[in-house]
Amino acid sequence: MVALLFCYLRGANPRTMFRTYFLSGLLSIILMVSAQAQEVGLSFSYFIPRNGEFSTPISPFSLRGVGFNINNFLAFETGASLYRMSGLAIMDLPFDSKNSLLGPNFTVFIPAELVVQLKGQQVQFDIKGGGFFFYGFDQNLNYGNFDRAFRTYKSWDVANGNLSFENNPGFGVHGGVELTIPITGQVSLSLETNYLMGSAKFPIKGNYIGSNLNGAQQESVTFPDAKIDFTGLEFSIGLMFSSGGGGGKAKPKRRR
Repeated sequence: MVALLFCYLRGANPRTMFRTYFLSGLLSIILMVSAQAQEVGLSFSYFIPRNGEFSTPISPFSLRGVGFNINNFLAFETGASLYRMSGLAIMDLPFDSKNSLLGPNFTVFIPAELVVQLKGQQVQFDIKGGGFFFYGFDQNLNYGNFDRAFRTYKSWDVANGNLSFENNPGFGVHGGVELTIPITGQVSLSLETNYLMGSAKFPIKGNYIGSNLNGAQQESVTFPDAKIDFTGLEFSIGLMFSSGGGGGKAKPKRRR
């Protein structure tokens, strides 16, 4: 709240105020939950979007696997990650592109999932599924790829766009598996893969100028049904460190 008031007094625009407030709150939650964790970890996570570019999380703004056990075999987990997205696809346009049309940007990713825990004597295998929320900050259109796709669509020789967009939060579903292998009494190796399927409304409008064999061309464009395509494969490999303290029922692990 202090961060939000500070931005308001400085005359920041609402988008900057929301971003500052949201990230400050997210960091506070991460620090509070991490301080109470019985098991923490360090991992390397990556996201490979469909028709996009390889993306990585921004440490330390990532904490996953936070939750509680419902019973011996079922748990609820959530968390948050801040990704640096190199490039994402935009779908539901009148033309197709196999290249990223959006990015780079920063994206907050928050999952909520149920976890089926299959515990063996040596390893633990988890099956996960649920939904997620995401929101992109500092959005940028990839004009190079966008112009090339539009040029091909209109059969122009040259195309240059001047476009604006409306940014919105997105939602989706995901499922995956995690394998945890103990190395020592206090250190375990975690291998996880998730498949994400999500989207966010992203209407685009503006105009294009260009040329073809018939001469100079100019056209107003509007793509009201455009959506950010947040579909792809997320995978991670990490080490889990147990604090080894206290009795009672262990809490689910915290990592990343």
